[in-house]
Amino acid sequence: MNAALRTAVTIALVAVAYYATAKVGLVLALVKGQVTPLWLPTGISVAALLMSGRRIWPGIALGALSANIALGAGPLAIAMITVGNTLAPLTAWYLLTRFGFRPALNRLKDAMLLVFAGALGAMLVSALVGAAALKIDGAVPWSDVPAVLAVWWTGDAMGVLIFTPLLVTLPGRGNVSRGRLAEAGALLVVTAVLAAYVTTSELRLLFLVFPMLIWAALRFQHAIAAPCAAIISVAAVMSAASGEFSHTGLLTTMIVLQAFNGSVALTGLILSAVTSERNEARRSIERACEQLAETVARYQQDGVRKRLGRVVPPG
Repeated sequence: MNAALRTAVTIALVAVAYYATAKVGLVLALVKGQVTPLWLPTGISVAALLMSGRRIWPGIALGALSANIALGAGPLAIAMITVGNTLAPLTAWYLLTRFGFRPALNRLKDAMLLVFAGALGAMLVSALVGAAALKIDGAVPWSDVPAVLAVWWTGDAMGVLIFTPLLVTLPGRGNVSRGRLAEAGALLVVTAVLAAYVTTSELRLLFLVFPMLIWAALRFQHAIAAPCAAIISVAAVMSAASGEFSHTGLLTTMIVLQAFNGSVALTGLILSAVTSERNEARRSIERACEQLAETVARYQQDGVRKRLGRVVPPG
């Protein structure tokens, strides 16, 4: 497959993935059927740009255009939202690559860049453009614009924080032993069951998911911490969409939901990055010790040979 055909296929796949996940995300919309607290396409778009480069941006634009046409908004609003939803991932990609982001997410610097540049910073673009588009289209009054802006911004940011790490770290997952594979599988299952319970229970035991997330980050880093974070956040958003997460008003529900999802994403992301840094530092020290031991052994052998060379054979 030549480069042009491979790019075309990638663009088509990104467009399909964007549209499909947008339809899923809109099922969970909390504002006007159009604004969701967890927007999966942004995470997919930023991950696709990081893995394939900016040449695949038409796939993001096509997916955004298709998703917005299906909503039945006015032509101007569709055009504005499509532009905003395309520019935000491109802005995230530019900022991340500009400051030396590594998709492996094995440094604390990478985690901080993803949080502040890729998620919170870049996603303001789509939120501002989207809120303005809905106001111009007459879909929301002025009094609702701040809430729409907040939900749009945090929804896009959560999509990046939760799903971009999940996707960009997939290529780095190598072979693991059966024991660790069983441990990882059990961890995912227990996390899913626990998340389903704590997000619907009236006891409000949301903090119980964090030991599982910490375990995943310490033992497996992003390979399992990212799926765990995604499972927990999706469970929370589904609960909020069904009205079970909080019995208060929309604003309070959004504050609690996004604070919870943000805490989950940051815990998994930052703890995994710190653990990866620690493990890499330990491996570097071990390699240095091995090299030092080899050097010392080599010098000792050279010294023995030199001493033997000075021995005068008996006459």
